[in-house]
Amino acid sequence: MPETTEPNVGSFTLGGPPTAEPAGTIQVPEHEEWPLPNGFAWVFPGEGNHGGLVRPMIMADGFNLGRSKLDELYQGLETGYSFISELRRRGRDVILLGFEERSASILDNAEAAEAAIMRAIGEQQGDARLVVGGFSMGGIVTRYALARMERQGTDHRTGLYFSYDSPHRGASIPVGVQAFSHFIPFPNDFAKQMNSPAARQMLWQHYDKDTGKIGVAPERTKFLEALDRVGNWPRIPMTIGVANGRADGVGLPDVKPGEVALRIDRIYPGTTFYTQAQGDDVTAAYLNRRFPKAEKTITTNNFPELDGAPGGTLHTYKILADTMKKLGGKVDLRHEDVCFVPSVSAVAMRDIGKQEDLYADINTLEREEGELGDFLCSSTTTAHTAMTEELCTWIMDRLTD
Repeated sequence: MPETTEPNVGSFTLGGPPTAEPAGTIQVPEHEEWPLPNGFAWVFPGEGNHGGLVRPMIMADGFNLGRSKLDELYQGLETGYSFISELRRRGRDVILLGFEERSASILDNAEAAEAAIMRAIGEQQGDARLVVGGFSMGGIVTRYALARMERQGTDHRTGLYFSYDSPHRGASIPVGVQAFSHFIPFPNDFAKQMNSPAARQMLWQHYDKDTGKIGVAPERTKFLEALDRVGNWPRIPMTIGVANGRADGVGLPDVKPGEVALRIDRIYPGTTFYTQAQGDDVTAAYLNRRFPKAEKTITTNNFPELDGAPGGTLHTYKILADTMKKLGGKVDLRHEDVCFVPSVSAVAMRDIGKQEDLYADINTLEREEGELGDFLCSSTTTAHTAMTEELCTWIMDRLTD
């Protein structure tokens, strides 16, 4: 029987934080669960804290499709460096904040963060200030929640806000990859993820499936306006952030602009993705499918060299290649990883739309140019939201209460 469509890609998505895979099975300890508006939380008391919260630290999950999987988040936060265990050993009550739909609007998920903060305050013994923050999108959600609470006159009792590789100035998914999600000839989770409210709010440039145009999504513009209305940042707590990318302007040395990143054959034959290059009318991807027959070339204008930029990396092309192989495709994978959250974005130092800003040597910039009170970039390029001793201990050294 002849094929009448390309094979179904199934339920694959681009992974959310943390990106590191646990080396083995990591048991999640017993915990209390809080139901929250648009979310839920798991509570892990600190060592020696019996009968109530004493030093609460709320840590929000990041972006993906569907309900938060806090067991996977817990395991990821214990991989590479045992972040939760060390926090609890130091007497911190760890509260993992999850969302009913991780791809929902950041404004909606901020309601879960606000509710978690208020419940922590209500159950806390003593007067230690809270620590509130998150990983990737979670750092944006909690940033907005704290700022909105301050604007509304609500006492959040938070002494420190932190973000871990959060896209404060935007994230990057290659536009050819975004376009491919909608080129697949049936509904799929990948397309749903790329077209979700949170993706539209966080991506620096978004591929619009209806118009085929590439630009700033209206949802991003509206979100930035909403952030501006609440003052952009919480003003009461100390604000800190870390980046999984380097600070010295050195990106991914093997990812040169304009190279083939991934070519697919057998299915979607000849479909090719290229690393992002500067210039006008630059080919980012050539898409081809057999059933129903169609082809499309995705081009960009005046983009910087995003894929090889300094920043936390994502297995973007490896995830896509592995999915195509499972479906019987033949792949030529040249670059597994590309930059996802540029360093200048993660430390809120500069926008990412210009080459000179994207590749800026952060070490030479005035600290006052940034928006965070303090920050640290990784000494080596690491995966987006990877737990490293360098970044984790830097955060813990700033927990003063």
